Amino acid sequence: MFTLLQIVAALAALFYGGEYLVRGASALASRLGVRPLVIGLTVVALGTSAPELVVSLDAALKGASDIAVGNVVGSNIANIALILGVTALIRPVVVDPRVISVHAPLMIGASLLLVFTLRDAVLSRFEGMIALLCLAGYLSVTFVEARRAPETVREELAAATPQSTGSTASTIAFITLGLLLLGLGGRLLVDAAIELALQWNVSRAAIALTVVAVGTSLPELATSTVAALRGQGDIAVGNVVGSNIFNILGILGITATIQPPHPAGIETLDLGIMCALAILLPITLWLRRSLRRIEGALLLTAFVTYANWLLFAP
Repeated sequence: MFTLLQIVAALAALFYGGEYLVRGASALASRLGVRPLVIGLTVVALGTSAPELVVSLDAALKGASDIAVGNVVGSNIANIALILGVTALIRPVVVDPRVISVHAPLMIGASLLLVFTLRDAVLSRFEGMIALLCLAGYLSVTFVEARRAPETVREELAAATPQSTGSTASTIAFITLGLLLLGLGGRLLVDAAIELALQWNVSRAAIALTVVAVGTSLPELATSTVAALRGQGDIAVGNVVGSNIFNILGILGITATIQPPHPAGIETLDLGIMCALAILLPITLWLRRSLRRIEGALLLTAFVTYANWLLFAP
């Protein structure tokens, strides 16, 4: 019971820590004269992945490499199967194919890159640095694409960026509080995941691929759900695709550069499901131009079946 309460407390700390960090950093960048477009494509976009980064890095430093890598693989699976599944059930997601014409192939490429680098069951510092270089290239493509977008799109992005309010001291306080909550939440969640694996008699990788991954994906779930309710399917899908790319190139890139993980328990099946979803999503959107409720139900059923098999299969 205490372990479950610890997980709830950790997830709350990660959620609000990421929120405070994004608001504080966005306000500070705005005060320094950084354009809203840049803030929206960096601070805000990357801030939603802060929970995954903190948890994976903390796990790697503690020698729990299976949690560090499992968190990313599981988050990418949950982002498509769970988050887009729930989103489509709430309201069918209509997407302009051009939204995924650039980013979806990059998501597939990042997924295949992870499979290739894990062929020897280790992510080296060199491979981590290669991933970060690829991330820099992705961000460059995103900047160029955003600058070419219609003025209305850029205005929507600026409007969604937290504005600078309050004093500089309060802004710094938000950043500090966000960092403290993220650090506390990450530590609590990793410790709780290890304890939960012992209590349930399952592997730490299974806990990371399910419980931890779903918990750290809460910011993406919130963003995509709100976008779906507003009829902004492009934002919902773009949020998931962008997050999946950053999870692999950014989070595992940073983690491997600082503390190379040697993940055990991450099976070929887990990586195969992650890649299959990354490939099937753009194909479905190209053919259907949308994710309907039936497809959302299938995605959600697939995720529940996968999680149940990991946690409760004999």
